[in-house]
Amino acid sequence: MMRLFTTAAQLRPIPRSTRFANGGVSFWFRDIGLPERRDPLPGDAEYDVCVVGAGYSGLWTAYYLKKAEPDLRIAVIEREFAGFGASGRNGGWLSAEFAGSRERYAQSHGKSSMIALQRAMMHTVDEVATVARDEGIDADIVRGGMRLVATNAAQRARLVEEIEYLQEWGYWPDDVHLLEPDHEPRLSVAGAVAAAYSPHAARVHPAKLVTGLARVVEGLGVDLFEGTAVEEIRPREGTSAPAVVTDHGTVRAEHVIRATEGFTSTLRGHKREWLPMNSSMIATEPLSDELWEKIGWEGREVLGDSAHSYVYAQRTADGRIAIGGRGVPYRFGSAQDDDGATQPQAIVELWQALVRLFPDASEVPVEHAWSGVLGVPRDWCPSVHLDTASGVGWAGGYVGSGVATSNLAGRTLRDLVLGRESDLTRLPWVGHQVRGWEPEPLRWVGTQMIYGLYRTADRRESRTPEDKAHTSRFAGLATRIAGR
Repeated sequence: MMRLFTTAAQLRPIPRSTRFANGGVSFWFRDIGLPERRDPLPGDAEYDVCVVGAGYSGLWTAYYLKKAEPDLRIAVIEREFAGFGASGRNGGWLSAEFAGSRERYAQSHGKSSMIALQRAMMHTVDEVATVARDEGIDADIVRGGMRLVATNAAQRARLVEEIEYLQEWGYWPDDVHLLEPDHEPRLSVAGAVAAAYSPHAARVHPAKLVTGLARVVEGLGVDLFEGTAVEEIRPREGTSAPAVVTDHGTVRAEHVIRATEGFTSTLRGHKREWLPMNSSMIATEPLSDELWEKIGWEGREVLGDSAHSYVYAQRTADGRIAIGGRGVPYRFGSAQDDDGATQPQAIVELWQALVRLFPDASEVPVEHAWSGVLGVPRDWCPSVHLDTASGVGWAGGYVGSGVATSNLAGRTLRDLVLGRESDLTRLPWVGHQVRGWEPEPLRWVGTQMIYGLYRTADRRESRTPEDKAHTSRFAGLATRIAGR
């Protein structure tokens, strides 16, 4: 289980840059600079559509609505600045991964519908890259695909099973497959006993993407208000339009879209709807050419492992390794992070993961650490919905796979708001609803138990002889408790 406290002795071996920073939103915003704040909402107002949250979901929704109907009056309201949340802090994985249970969606809509959703996710990777190119958003996008590695026999068996499983749910062999040991381009991961590859992924600079998208949306005529805290979303009552109540006034609109993801619990009446799950990252200083020659990674694939407490990584455009994982997954009472600051034990675990995968990088100083929150529904299944009676819609619960999924959500909400029946509105995550999370202290205890069991499973699997390799029963118990 993760240690509750990290000592100075545990932190001491970690080489830290003289420019080391913890928080400050994220390394991505440190790289490009924090944006100048836009004006807040000037007072009470009326719009056709009001979007709450200026992350990927909210901005993509506004983008596609305005492109489809240029005369629509659209406002986007943001408490901080565009991209302050998970959209500006994530690992930069633009991938076709979808977090929800395929069986759960298939129960209500059939297997073919879930396969259509998976194929739509693959198309979404292309869609984001194409829009970024056409709109002049330079987000360091490289279509290198995704590589998943196994570093012990149990992980290898699980990786093989996962490929077989995915090929039953919309993936063809060309979409995901095992790699030969001498596969080019080379990526040298210590202890790797197997690796899989999917072409449906790209590396991206998260902050460049979200700030570029905000600029484009504003240029289309969308009003983007920052520094405006939303306190409550009120549904339609009789002839009274839905309302967004803020600290700067009330906005009434025919449709209100909630795109608040991990910050949903801060809204009145939504405390237990989605769990704000913390994810943490570190970024090194740029590696030398000699180190990159040893490691490889010329293809710029996004990289993940097959552990239960998995990590995700990328080679950045300026030659760093950025690596992330769950860190301290949940704070009591759905508490939010402090401007991206991450706890010391998360830094220790991420550095240990970095060194485990790339021992040659063990002396490269860590330059930045940060955290963010993502939204997790009780059944771990993302959803998009518009309630025509109340006028309120939402998208989110991406469970860490939101860079691409948010774009699919934005296009789907466009069709729902405009009353269009389409292939997107028929996908099985549309209208999916689930009960809320348990009250405290059950939420905190359950989350700590789940991730403690997953870490225990990883440790046991790493020590299991190859001839007895299997997924630890502790992982199965954690999955059952989680209700995934």
